[in-house]
Amino acid sequence: MLPMFAEMGGLVHVGLAGLGSAIGVGLIGMKAAEATGRNPGAAGAIRNQAIIFAALAEGVVFFAIFLVK
Repeated sequence: MLPMFAEMGGLVHVGLAGLGSAIGVGLIGMKAAEATGRNPGAAGAIRNQAIIFAALAEGVVFFAIFLVK
């Protein structure tokens, strides 16, 4: 019975990491769109930074997946 609870705890861990990553990427996109609206001339730099930060936020999920096993 104990291994079943340990497995469920690991799966909840990955699910929460995925949820946090999705919220983080959404916030990054929202703020990047807001910044581009305020300063359209810096759209390229803002886009590049948003892509980098979104990739870092999604990397958390990969760490969570590897820690489950």
